[in-house]
Amino acid sequence: MMVEHERFESFLESIPDGLPEYLTDLEIENIKDNIPIIRKGSQRLIRFMLEMKKPLNILEVGTATGFSTIFMLEFLNKKAKITTIEKMEERAAKAEENFKKFDKSKRIVLIKGDAADILSELASKDKTYDFIFMDAAKGQYINFFENIKKLLVSGGMLITDNMLQEGRLLDSRYTVVRRDRTIHSRMREYVNALLTDKELETMLLESGDGMAVSVKK
Repeated sequence: MMVEHERFESFLESIPDGLPEYLTDLEIENIKDNIPIIRKGSQRLIRFMLEMKKPLNILEVGTATGFSTIFMLEFLNKKAKITTIEKMEERAAKAEENFKKFDKSKRIVLIKGDAADILSELASKDKTYDFIFMDAAKGQYINFFENIKKLLVSGGMLITDNMLQEGRLLDSRYTVVRRDRTIHSRMREYVNALLTDKELETMLLESGDGMAVSVKK
């Protein structure tokens, strides 16, 4: 099954994606620098969802160097704005550099710090978003969950990346190497929370490294 998934992903990557040249160059730069960015399959799904939902107020958890932030802006209404959170100072600094370089700073609010603390603060201020993209520390997803729900408006969409963990999510806990067991159990806990939560309707998809698409009722 995973072999077929990999073949499908390779097939998608062989098809021109129509990205502007500057975004393709930024993507290549991140790959060369071993910065994790959204895969082609994930990119296509996000583009589709953005086109369908047409959100105006977006929250991103996990900026890295800003590729996904800039990518989303490319397919959003000109009035749309993104608030994005990044903990690692070096990556946040690079993201700021990229936002300025590509003239995107006016539509982006970058918040530096620990996502758990920032999400809690945003929720306490009754901030809301109609689209949330989560691509941060995978073992922390479950800790972000309650505040993410508070921040998402009714009818809003949550997309969570890297759900499959290179297929490890499907493995028995006893076959996972000891150092990875904590994140494995936390990811399974998060999947269970998404699929059983009464406020959400969630679908798990194989796109990229696995994505969860949730809509708040």
